[in-house]
Amino acid sequence: MKSFAPLMLTAFALAAGSAAAASPPAGAIKNVVLVHGSFADGSGWRGVADILVKDGYTVSVVQHPETSLADDVTAVKRVLAMQDGPAVLVGHSYGGAVITQAGSDPKVAALVYIAGMMPDEGEAAGALLQKIPAASKAVKPTADGYLQLDPAQFRADFAADLPADLTRFMALSQVFTNGAAFGVPITNPAWKSKPTWAMVATEDRAINPELERFMYKRANAKVVEVKASHAVYISRPKETAALIERAASGK
Repeated sequence: MKSFAPLMLTAFALAAGSAAAASPPAGAIKNVVLVHGSFADGSGWRGVADILVKDGYTVSVVQHPETSLADDVTAVKRVLAMQDGPAVLVGHSYGGAVITQAGSDPKVAALVYIAGMMPDEGEAAGALLQKIPAASKAVKPTADGYLQLDPAQFRADFAADLPADLTRFMALSQVFTNGAAFGVPITNPAWKSKPTWAMVATEDRAINPELERFMYKRANAKVVEVKASHAVYISRPKETAALIERAASGK
């Protein structure tokens, strides 16, 4: 399925532009690039993307492979190169580390972290996660060093506020992440030079909400808090889209 990702991405971005029934506010950034995190793929952004498209934004969803931080950053930059102007770059979970590294791209005008990792210069995501550990202990390595969230704990630790039938399939179809990606230090973190917004998921068991608050305060981000699981971008699409639109308008 991933081999069709570039074609699907292009088709979705074009459809987003043609189907728009509204227009963003004058002066707002019109392009939004969405980056998923570990144990997931881009399909989780559907609810958020539908809202943004309806409001007149052009949306692109990155299907990065989670094979290495470098590969994931390259995938994001490939999509950024397709944008016809400045973009809001949005990352969830591990996707936050990816946009921190990729966000220095000149096409990126603003950053949004949705329960996302936000490492500093020289800091790796794995070490940052250990500063204030998460409640979940269900992440397990495979024999070849990739990471899986135990399917039996997936709903409780990743998406407790989503229907059980949905999370059952999400657990079965989760994308494993190369554990080595969490050991790569960030260079030139984009949040130090780009305006930044962030969302704390207050019921998060995959990333400690206190760690989210620490990271976002350190970055001087504009922060909102939402009572939701780690999968807040799926369970609370209206609030997520609203924050992205704030970033697009610079509010």
